[in-house]
Amino acid sequence: MARRYFGTDGVRGRVGEHPMTASFALQLASAAARVLAPEGGAVLIGKDTRLSGYMFESALEAGFVAAGVDVMLIGPLPTPGVAYMTRRFDCDFGVVISASHNLYDDNGIKFFDASGGKLSDELEERIESELEEPAVTRPSRDLGRATRADRMRTFYQEFCASTLPPGVDLSGLKIVIDCANGAAYKVGPRILADLGAEIVPIGCSPNGRNINDGCGSMAPDLLQLTVPGVRAHVGLALDGDGDRLVMVDHLGRIVDGDQLLYVIASALKSAGTLRGPVVGTVMSNLGLEVALRAADIEFRRAAVGDRYVLALLRETGGVLGGETSGHILCLDKTTTGDGLVSALQVLAVMNQTGRPLAELASPMRKFPQVLLNVKVAGRFDPSGVPAVREAVARIEQRMAGDGRVVLRPSGTEPVIRVMVEGRDEEATRAAATELAAVVKGVAG
Repeated sequence: MARRYFGTDGVRGRVGEHPMTASFALQLASAAARVLAPEGGAVLIGKDTRLSGYMFESALEAGFVAAGVDVMLIGPLPTPGVAYMTRRFDCDFGVVISASHNLYDDNGIKFFDASGGKLSDELEERIESELEEPAVTRPSRDLGRATRADRMRTFYQEFCASTLPPGVDLSGLKIVIDCANGAAYKVGPRILADLGAEIVPIGCSPNGRNINDGCGSMAPDLLQLTVPGVRAHVGLALDGDGDRLVMVDHLGRIVDGDQLLYVIASALKSAGTLRGPVVGTVMSNLGLEVALRAADIEFRRAAVGDRYVLALLRETGGVLGGETSGHILCLDKTTTGDGLVSALQVLAVMNQTGRPLAELASPMRKFPQVLLNVKVAGRFDPSGVPAVREAVARIEQRMAGDGRVVLRPSGTEPVIRVMVEGRDEEATRAAATELAAVVKGVAG
């Protein structure tokens, strides 16, 4: 069954346009309740700071309560915090209202199962099939109850702090934290401050419309200026729902997800606790693969998307993986990508070694990577076109093993992503431009 509403990360879209309407949210809640808690149960609902979050929270609450499911409303909390609290409270499932790194006029609804993991494709398909039925309202005696659980977010703060090695705190570190005016704006600074760090917060004043707007992991320019400006040791930037992390060293230079993976992997290797391969994606920088190989650490690539990274980690018994964007999975600590937990692992390495982030990340030298988006009229597989295959072969022959070519249809928009990576930036850009022209020619 082809899914109409669930994408790679729940249901998402422009607020006020189908399916991101209050009426659809109520219908979705009723359908999800019939699949995930048919005999009644409990659901935890968290959200980020978007103005529309209140509307969707109320609609979901109504749909679940009408279907006989008890609702716990925890308010603004990072997506991984909702995953953790769903497990902590023994809920049947959890819901996050967020469009992650998008601006405020988008929103989304995504689900976690009782273990804090993403729903299987089968469950999402069953929920979609239930959307054909009208929303249910049980008799009064069978309705669910709704309660607020805002104050219980301290359990998540304590959990994050517990992922540090015993005896390690953040005393002596001056940290700039940018929460993207999003879901982590309360818990992020509090976790770091409680661990002894000196905190300079930015992007921690949400007004319902400024989430991810010129701040956070997608726009770390202010963080890059602030860290050296206040003479901080390090900066960290989360996205709107707190599952992505980008860091900035003391000189104001970006340290992305690939570099952070290297830092954490190297520390786990030294401690003898790294299990299985480190998993990245087809878009992970070649420099990460080269640096991990030099450290005698196996590296594997999955398709783009954290669910595919997670699947390969489970298949191989690995505990660490992630994406260049900063979505990092530390499965020895938690079940899903968590920007705050990932940041704490890096800060712990800095604390234990006494080395600055710039030095810890320096062995991983990033290869120049050029990504071009080619607009197309409709979906097609470019690798199946002879002219494209010939162009790829020609470019790979010129690179002689010192580069990579990746062609990938976007999962969210009508474009083909053309990525070329190599040691020489000028030659890499020329190759990407050449290949993009060929793709555009065959795409019409």
